[in-house]
Amino acid sequence: MLTVEIDEGSGFCFGVTTAIKKAEEELEKCTGKPLLYCLGDIVHNGMEVERLAAKGLVTIDHDQLKSLHHVKVLLRAHGEPPETYEIARRNHIEIIDATCPVVLQLQRRIKKQYEASMATEGSTSSQIVIFGKNGHAEVLGLVGQTQNRAIVIEHLEEVTKLDFHRDIYLYSQTTKSLDEFHQIITYIQDHISPEATFKSFDTICRQVANRMPNIAHFASRHDVVLFVSGRKSSNGKVLFNECRRVNCHSHHIENANEIDLSWFEGIHSVGICGATSTPKWLMEECRDYILSLTQSVSD
Repeated sequence: MLTVEIDEGSGFCFGVTTAIKKAEEELEKCTGKPLLYCLGDIVHNGMEVERLAAKGLVTIDHDQLKSLHHVKVLLRAHGEPPETYEIARRNHIEIIDATCPVVLQLQRRIKKQYEASMATEGSTSSQIVIFGKNGHAEVLGLVGQTQNRAIVIEHLEEVTKLDFHRDIYLYSQTTKSLDEFHQIITYIQDHISPEATFKSFDTICRQVANRMPNIAHFASRHDVVLFVSGRKSSNGKVLFNECRRVNCHSHHIENANEIDLSWFEGIHSVGICGATSTPKWLMEECRDYILSLTQSVSD
């Protein structure tokens, strides 16, 4: 008999849960069309975006934001640069700010460091470095705190582009790999000039980082693993790779329609898990679909 288990540790993180709750609360009290705008996908999951769109949430980009006036716009958990707030002020847009508290605190720390560096040095001789994905919404918001002067490095190999004779202040996107962040710290410590200052700030969200060992343990306990997440999710890519490292019979799917019945031939257990952007209802939908398929075959 085939058993299907959903990972209790998977699903929305605190920041995403809060953003969606704010959107739903606002949609309930809004009247007229459109009910509420959201700057960018509220979460990197197409199914959840579609669910909220059906309730009246309209996704826009930054160019569209500039043409709006006297409307309500929700800022998702990833956060935004100061420029976005300035556009909203000029256009009399009411901001529903759902920036994750962890991200918001990181933005403030980077802004404070940048302002302190400018005040004491009167130049940009210090390097504020962000370990993160270039172009990612959260990273754009972080870089914006430095008037776009921060240096973004995506991988350990890119650390070589830093100037090790100048001060370095290292931060991290909240959802990046803790192991790689520590590797970057070690490399800089080994190469920084004795005359330069190096400080690192561990700004990785533990609610996300702790999912790596947890999801590895979960994946190891099942014959087949279905990792459910949107393919645009950076966090999803990292966690799926961890599943596949532990269990080669891991499959990345966005919804139940991508499930292949042949994956379950001759096996006894299926584990379903997901990213911080994966709704629980979607994992449950995949579970129910598997059980209905296998039940019909056995009948």
